Amino acid sequence: MKYHQIDRDLFIKNRAKFTAQMKPNSVAVFNSNDIYPVSADSTLPFAQHRDIFYLSGVDQEESILLLFPDAPYENLKEILFLKETNEHIAIWEGEKLTKERAFQVAGIKSVIWLQDFHKTLKEVMTYAETIYINTNEHYRAVIETETREARFIKWWKENYPAHKVEKSNPILQRIRSVKESEELDLIQEACNITEKGFRRILNFVKPNVMEYEIEAEFAHEFLRNRSKGFAYTPIIASGNNANVLHYIENNQQCNPGDLILLDVGAEYANYSSDMTRMVPVSGRFSERQKEVYNAVLRVKNEATKMLVPGTLWKQYHVEVGKIMTSELLGLGLIDKADVQNENPDWPAYKKYFMHGTSHHMGLDTHDYGLLHEPMQANMVFTVEPGIYIPAEGFGIRIEDDMVIQEKGEAFNLMRNIPIEVEEIESLMNS
Repeated sequence: MKYHQIDRDLFIKNRAKFTAQMKPNSVAVFNSNDIYPVSADSTLPFAQHRDIFYLSGVDQEESILLLFPDAPYENLKEILFLKETNEHIAIWEGEKLTKERAFQVAGIKSVIWLQDFHKTLKEVMTYAETIYINTNEHYRAVIETETREARFIKWWKENYPAHKVEKSNPILQRIRSVKESEELDLIQEACNITEKGFRRILNFVKPNVMEYEIEAEFAHEFLRNRSKGFAYTPIIASGNNANVLHYIENNQQCNPGDLILLDVGAEYANYSSDMTRMVPVSGRFSERQKEVYNAVLRVKNEATKMLVPGTLWKQYHVEVGKIMTSELLGLGLIDKADVQNENPDWPAYKKYFMHGTSHHMGLDTHDYGLLHEPMQANMVFTVEPGIYIPAEGFGIRIEDDMVIQEKGEAFNLMRNIPIEVEEIESLMNS
């Protein structure tokens, strides 16, 4: 891995939080992701399943974590199953985790080679009454490919039909959404790398540059700072492209006078950052662009003040909508009649701001979190309002990553990334 080794105490704490919520005499199993094929002998780069990483720190394919806190024997309470490494694998693929190295990474003493998984599981299941299976229940999830986890669940149900079943996901949704201090440091590092990328492109953007050239500058800066690259597919959207919310082609020329919407974030140690900034192609915002930009920035700043413990996500968005309505009235984009006659299910402001303002962020860019439960300290949320005006040829979104505090305003992990019009213009013209 490119990143510095993470203190295993983080994963020990994470496992303790999970097992504390397991039912008596139960076992939980977590599988790594597959390496997905492209065609011929080509594969996509391996990306570890975030749940097994969160609980073990193991960032390697063909790995399984088993947790059995009530096991009658100490060596069965926590087990890490790894593919046995050998000299041939070391030569062709590089060294994999040894049992000793796995203990250093995860803090798990019982490490067994993967070929003995079924034999070990059979013993475990004679003692356990319940198994926790790990299904993906994220509210944004669209699952079209059978995962390694899904194959295991199917196999387990066929072979152990008499055991009770519980779900890991509700526990993980809660504990993963509240970050440990070590996790906040990792997300901060991802944000710091994103900042370096953004400052780099401020000296690079000029009329007629291609969107993909800007993407390449970000990629260069991310990789040279121990990141694997982008935390999500980057959006480099100039001019009217910014009005396509998930524009990812990044293949157009940036024309003089246009704005470029940059929705870009680096990953670090599998943790995400998520930034959006606006850059004027010619180095200066027009008066109208500046007017709309500052309106979006005011909405962002007011929305941030509401990210406090106890806030409900759904009501938060209702309140942000009221602030946005006021700004759109000031910009002349809607009038009082639009507001008076609006559909409550699709308020007037939605014509220009049609997406949500905030989502959980962490190991996943759209991270785990139960949105019907109140916000808590040490949750990380994005704040990303926008105003999109196709008729005027530009759209504006501004986004930072915020940590909710016990008291006071949320802490901005992107506090050092230029955001004010004047600072962006000054850096571009220095």
